[in-house]
Amino acid sequence: MLLALLVGCKSGPTPVPEAPTPAAPIAAAPAAPTPGTQVPRLGDEVMIAGQLFHTGAPVVLWSDPGGYDAYRVERRFVPWEQASWEETAKKGGAVATPNRYGVRRAGLTDEEFERVRGGGWDLPTLQKVVDQFVMHYDVSGTSRRCFQTLQDSRGLSIHFMLDVDGTIYQTLDVKERAWHATTSNDRSVGIEIANIGAYPAKDAAPLLRWYTQGEKDGPKLKVLAGELRTSGQFRPARPEPVSGIVQGQQLWMYDLTPQQYDSLAKLTATLCTALPRIRCDYPRNADGSLITGTLSEPQLKTYSGVLGHFHVQANKIDPGPAFQWDKVINEARAMLGQSPLPSVLSSPPPAQ
Repeated sequence: MLLALLVGCKSGPTPVPEAPTPAAPIAAAPAAPTPGTQVPRLGDEVMIAGQLFHTGAPVVLWSDPGGYDAYRVERRFVPWEQASWEETAKKGGAVATPNRYGVRRAGLTDEEFERVRGGGWDLPTLQKVVDQFVMHYDVSGTSRRCFQTLQDSRGLSIHFMLDVDGTIYQTLDVKERAWHATTSNDRSVGIEIANIGAYPAKDAAPLLRWYTQGEKDGPKLKVLAGELRTSGQFRPARPEPVSGIVQGQQLWMYDLTPQQYDSLAKLTATLCTALPRIRCDYPRNADGSLITGTLSEPQLKTYSGVLGHFHVQANKIDPGPAFQWDKVINEARAMLGQSPLPSVLSSPPPAQ
């Protein structure tokens, strides 16, 4: 070793050491926020596992003024002295428990369930178990009336309500197991779309009561003052009732409003992004057309994506024959940078 060093020293001039590279300046640590600093919201965020995600649509959370809070145990639309769970229990009826929602358990290990049962959900865990987005219409006509039915009368819950003016109301964090779609509750997110519903021709009187008739610009919704967050006239996206087959029945229904379609596409894109196991697609036949009946048990077990209430339960027909599946899904796919679905007629044309 010593000889090698000596030979090396004699073989040439002593190398001059390079000048050291100046150290990069240390970035100053960001200043800690002043205690009490308010964190602004834009008003388009939804809550998923405690995190806020922008939608681009108007959103009212359960904690916002004018929101609908499904975490409360009392009834919302009765005098306060009659609203408590104790008073509700005395009345009997369908509201059987103080809570109208539960805890997701399917797909979790025992250790994961112990962690989340008290509220300790993280986004990756929720992404692992949620893979369906279920579309309902509320048969109430407005989100205010929908929440009254769910919270005060039926003891049920839903994550989102979509009003006729395009306002999205979130009543629970998506991490909760809302009671809206029986066997799909553990794995799904649900939305109630404000619409009076679909009916056989002989039972279609609600359509006449809920929409004006004979107007030059087409029918508009008969909404009472104070029912909506915004003012204006709201009309179905297509002027005539739409007829189509759901669950083997011929049904008639007025379409959603353009404001609802716009917000629903944005919410769908948001959920498919934050919860990527929800595919931006709907249940389709081999030719690409919409499946208009309930999925078989094996089909439902393996299905991941957007679907209707009627795909889950044989006694349901919502979101009905007027619902434009391709419009919602293709607009959401465009926001996600995905190609549109193959061009197949999945929503019937307006009746002539």
